[in-house]
Amino acid sequence: QVQLVESGGGLVQAGGSLRLSCAASGRTLSSYVMGWFRQAPGKEREFVAAISRSGGNTYYADSVKGRFTISRDNAKNTVYLQMTSLKPEDTAVYSCAATLRDIVSRRVAMYDYWGQGTQVTVSS
Repeated sequence: QVQLVESGGGLVQAGGSLRLSCAASGRTLSSYVMGWFRQAPGKEREFVAAISRSGGNTYYADSVKGRFTISRDNAKNTVYLQMTSLKPEDTAVYSCAATLRDIVSRRVAMYDYWGQGTQVTVSS
């Protein structure tokens, strides 16, 4: 079993940048496909980005494509989400998630382990 802890959230102005980190413990991160999801108040959790075990394949929601970059450092047991050109509509709690399935999925149900989340607030 893996434990996930996110960090790096905060308050930023529109157009700014943030880098989120997701630190894993309990099991080697390289065993997991990883994803980032977000949930805004009153809305369902939505897919943001995902990355394969090796980091060779990445996938993004259309809403963040070209602005966000997911990456991983398996030696450091950490996954990152670099966010640039932030917009007020990016405001949400961002959570990382892990699955042992060798499938890079956009579906919430495909991920078995979740962090507590970190708040990202983008002011206009």
